Amino acid sequence: MQIPHAQGEHGHLSGGRRLKGILEENRDGQPLVTVVTAVCNGQSFVAGCLESVLRQDYPNIEHIVVDGASSDGTVDVLRLYDDRIALWMSEPDYGIYDAWNKALRVARGEWICFLGADDELLPGAVGAYMALAATNPQAEYLTSNIKVVHSSGYERTVGEDWTWRELLRGLWLAHPGSMHRRSLFDRLGTYDISYRIVADYELLLRARGRLITAYMPVTTVMMRDGGVSRTRKVFEETARAKIATGGRNKLLTFIELYFANAKYLLRPLRYAWGRMSVRR
Repeated sequence: MQIPHAQGEHGHLSGGRRLKGILEENRDGQPLVTVVTAVCNGQSFVAGCLESVLRQDYPNIEHIVVDGASSDGTVDVLRLYDDRIALWMSEPDYGIYDAWNKALRVARGEWICFLGADDELLPGAVGAYMALAATNPQAEYLTSNIKVVHSSGYERTVGEDWTWRELLRGLWLAHPGSMHRRSLFDRLGTYDISYRIVADYELLLRARGRLITAYMPVTTVMMRDGGVSRTRKVFEETARAKIATGGRNKLLTFIELYFANAKYLLRPLRYAWGRMSVRR
């Protein structure tokens, strides 16, 4: 992918250290980690996301931010960090997975993670992941726990070790901040943008049980709950991916879809209970 100049045609913008000739490289014992953030009209939170990456104590990180032509001041925030992030670009796109694919084409890291614009890496997260990678040299995909924070004040921690069978049933992975070895994309390809919500899940299903993983029971990311991934449409896309890519039995998938929708309808009760617990 050709990186546009700071002010290109059709409103394309870009900046960052890379355009100044400053490149991060893989080092012995300290592989380069690429953090990818896709954002569109995320002015309220994107600075917190950027700061959480800058605060990491792991010394070899590049942060690539792909903005979908925001109109709310997000680009102004990115300009403020021009000398501290590897690369940012702003141009129209077809959604989060299109933005991720753009970043993959220019990412230089041996390990790649995806961090939402309203999410934050917790202190020491990248270093903990690279320690896990060092003790699991064959692993292609590394996961941990994440703290999910709802606007009501309700919080929960999710994440667990898992198997292919659990993944195929639709286990909700702690995907934000998880680490992907570059070779995983070389083997499986990039994200299918026909999936608007679960293309990350669909990509992992392509491995068909041949995915080498490692898990650590450490909380690495704070994720704000909400958005399109918390609507009922996510269940429909998940069912399509399970059948089309994972080879899941259709009848089992439709039963799982029914129970997923039922569980979704009970979410207000869980949040109400969470608010009560916070007030106690």
